[in-house]
Amino acid sequence: MPIPARRLIRKMRGGAQAHLIEAGDGHCYVVKFQNNPQHRRILVNELIASIFLRYLQISSPEFAIVELTRDFLLANPEVSIQLGQRSIRPEPGWHYGSRYPGHPDTTAVYDFVPDALLGAVGNPLDFLAALVFDKWMANADGRQCVFFRARLKEWTSAEAHPLKLGFVALMIDHGFVFNGPYWDFPESPVQGLYHRKAVYEKVRSLDDFQPWLDRVIYFPEAVVDQALRQVPAEWIEGEEECLERLFQNLLRRRKRVPDLISDCRKAVTTPFPNWT
Repeated sequence: MPIPARRLIRKMRGGAQAHLIEAGDGHCYVVKFQNNPQHRRILVNELIASIFLRYLQISSPEFAIVELTRDFLLANPEVSIQLGQRSIRPEPGWHYGSRYPGHPDTTAVYDFVPDALLGAVGNPLDFLAALVFDKWMANADGRQCVFFRARLKEWTSAEAHPLKLGFVALMIDHGFVFNGPYWDFPESPVQGLYHRKAVYEKVRSLDDFQPWLDRVIYFPEAVVDQALRQVPAEWIEGEEECLERLFQNLLRRRKRVPDLISDCRKAVTTPFPNWT
């Protein structure tokens, strides 16, 4: 069931012009609107990616369907989308929300940490896992993530004291899987790579991308069907057959992922300097 929007916190950066909104469940969500400048399909991509990432056990935000009512929009006229010189309002209805880790008043979230802290992130293997995911899903963006301090035991699989604090990397912003609004599968050696090579320094071979390679190669069709059922009908009206074909192509693509990872070695940036 959708969660009603309750309070606007602020507008976020980025091409989708998302807004940070507190919802009726007490959590805050980065909300992307159906009529965002990038396309309605971006919401579908985000929802599907969230479900798949959860199955693959890769650190990423929880999601929710956030409802913007007419009353909420009337009470918050600053909730808007800027298109050139025009400012337009989001449509009342159901929109995609990516949960903020904690509350913005008390939890600082960073899109960059210095190298000394990057090496101390509590879940470094999630960068390798995310690359497997991004190659399979044809993420046309570079890998996006944010960092925040938290109790490592609550956010990672690392063996840690229950009270130990550290930085956690959370994989975010999946609107451009399936090549964004185009819903196809272009391939490039640099696609999906995180821009800082330090996260890949320990990669020696394809074996370092396990168990996520196997999880994708044997990804259950039942999880794909579950994701399809959770997409709100108003997001895909008139595009149901196109989405079905997209999923069929995605399933056929599973066994190609090891080759797509290996092809990253052709990138000019040489992301895996220690691959032997």
